[in-house]
Amino acid sequence: MDRYSRMVAWLKVLLPLMALGLLSTLFLLSRSIDPTAEIPFADSEIQDRLRDQKITGPFFSGSTVGGDQISFSAAKMGTAENSGNTKADNISAQIDLASGSRIVFFADQGIVNLAEDQSVLTGNVLITTSSGYKINSDKLVAAMSALSVESPKDVTAIGPIGTLTAGAMRLNAPESNGNAQLVFTNGVKLIYLPQMIEE
Repeated sequence: MDRYSRMVAWLKVLLPLMALGLLSTLFLLSRSIDPTAEIPFADSEIQDRLRDQKITGPFFSGSTVGGDQISFSAAKMGTAENSGNTKADNISAQIDLASGSRIVFFADQGIVNLAEDQSVLTGNVLITTSSGYKINSDKLVAAMSALSVESPKDVTAIGPIGTLTAGAMRLNAPESNGNAQLVFTNGVKLIYLPQMIEE
């Protein structure tokens, strides 16, 4: 047997033994874990988590009797203080009307009451429609399972016909024709901007 063959034979024995030695040191030197040890959280933090139960990334969806699709999502939701309502942050809602139009809502925060089928959006409420309107308001009251949206405060709208301001706004579907209507009331002012027609 030559020198090379003897070296290969020794390495076949030594290398597995070295590997076993390394594995054994991992288990011998590893720190033992006590399964009965407490989770490292402060008592105040645990109480806050139990009191303010939160859901991250909630999503709700459904449809109205008229066939409109409604979806609602938020960055997080939690129990509102001193009430049975739910508080939501960074809200996004969308209504796909049966007629083919789409309305999207954004708000900084809001209160959701599923028992009363109502949500109140506040803080930089923005409404965009597929017909080209952008509507701003400070407060929006909407149903969760029906096409019923109302802004009891001042609204500003920019659309294809120009700029519009009003003291209130309502979006619903009258039972007579079933089509959604966007109605502005309480001192409506319109600055009409006709589009330029290219010849």
